[in-house]
Amino acid sequence: MKFVKAESYEKLSRMAAGIIAAQVILKPDCVLGLATGSSPLGTYANLASACKAGDVDFSAVKSVNLDEYVGLSGEDDQSYRYFMDTNLFSKINIDRANTYVPGGCSDDMEAEGKAYDELIDSLGGIDLQLLGIGLDGHIGFNEPDDIFVGKTHVVELDKSTIEANARFFESIDDVPRSAITMGMGAIMKAKKVLLIANGKNKEDILNQAFYGPITPRVPASILQLHPDVTVIYSEN
Repeated sequence: MKFVKAESYEKLSRMAAGIIAAQVILKPDCVLGLATGSSPLGTYANLASACKAGDVDFSAVKSVNLDEYVGLSGEDDQSYRYFMDTNLFSKINIDRANTYVPGGCSDDMEAEGKAYDELIDSLGGIDLQLLGIGLDGHIGFNEPDDIFVGKTHVVELDKSTIEANARFFESIDDVPRSAITMGMGAIMKAKKVLLIANGKNKEDILNQAFYGPITPRVPASILQLHPDVTVIYSEN
C-alpha cells in the first residue's frame, strides 16, 4: 500500500490523472473502474486536457462505473451516467458504447446487479479502479454494514451519505434514498486501486480505514487486504 500526501487538491488531481493516463498508455485497451462525486472532478479535467493535447488515447478503453441512483435514468442531470458523460466522456475520445454504468431504472434490480457483474467478468475484470471515500468509510455506495457484500446490489443510503450528497440537489428531499453499487468482489479483484481523498475532514476516516481493524462497519478497511493500493490525500 502506498500513501501520498499532496500539497493541494490541484496536485492530487494531477497525480491521480497521471496514474490513470499511465495505465492507459501501458495498456491501451484497459478497463477503468470510475467513480463520481466531487473528488474526481479535477482528475477528470486533467485527463481531458491530456487527451486534447494528444498525450493519451482513450479510443480502445472500456470503463465501468461504481454506482447509480435507483430511480434516475441516464438522461436525468443528477444521474451518474449524466455526470460521467458531462465531466469526462464528452471530453475524451472514448467510445461511449464502451462506457458502462449500472442501470438505475431496471424493473428487476437484482437481475441488473447480476448482469453488471457478468459484464465486468466478460471484460476481463478491472485493470485500475478509481475510488473516493465517504465520511462513513463507504466506497462506491457500499455503506457500513454487518457484512462485506461481494456482488453488485441495491443499498439503502445512510443518512450521512444523503446529507453529503444533498449539495448536488435542490433539496435534501430530492436525494434518492437508494442506489445500485458495485460490490466488494469486483473492487477487490481490480488489479490496481487508486483512492483519492480531499479535505481535512477525511483524515479521521482514512486513519480508521487503513490503520484500524478490517470491518464492514468501515467498508474501505477491506482495502488493507488488496495487494496494490495507492492513496492520494490532500488536506485542502
